[in-house]
Amino acid sequence: MALWTDRVLPHLIDRSLSTGDVMKERQRACARLGGRVLEIGFGSGLNIEKYPAAVVSVAAVEPSDVAWRLSADRRAASPIPITRSGLDGQSLDEPDASFDSVLSTFTLCTIVDVELALREIHRVLRPGGTLEFLEHGLAPEPGVVRWQRRLEPLQRRTAGGCHLSRDMPALISAAGFEIVALEQRYLPGPRIARPWTYEYVGSAARIR
Repeated sequence: MALWTDRVLPHLIDRSLSTGDVMKERQRACARLGGRVLEIGFGSGLNIEKYPAAVVSVAAVEPSDVAWRLSADRRAASPIPITRSGLDGQSLDEPDASFDSVLSTFTLCTIVDVELALREIHRVLRPGGTLEFLEHGLAPEPGVVRWQRRLEPLQRRTAGGCHLSRDMPALISAAGFEIVALEQRYLPGPRIARPWTYEYVGSAARIR
């Protein structure tokens, strides 16, 4: 299983999360970024082309060396300086109140202690700074939720710890953020895919 998670999965994620529909959502998630940015779950750098001109620098938290290597060409082509900053979103290697924005795309679903990670994000954001997010999670229909919970154990084993049924807005709010913008919907696709495709795109400000 380690071979699958460490060597194969980063390539599959790079391909599956770089489709046209997903890249449009990445554009929306990145639109409000500015100043010094911390990106957790940087992956293979799929957000790089979506960073707006207001971004001055990016510190990238990425545990996978394979994913980091996959991002090499994208990083080299970026006009924005990007440095690697630690491996673990649950313990960020950055000082308090040192970032204007934090970006998380399809990352909060995989972190084991997501509450701890959100507290760390809160810590490194300056007062008034924002968490910009694109995540999938708990669907609104009971029938879809039942399937999310049935499928979740298998999903966690095969997709790097990914949870299907996390209520992302509730988790973010509980960590001391005020959600200032939020859109929720299914990504385009067949109904059978709905346990995986209910998404949240939004912005949350550090309020205390």
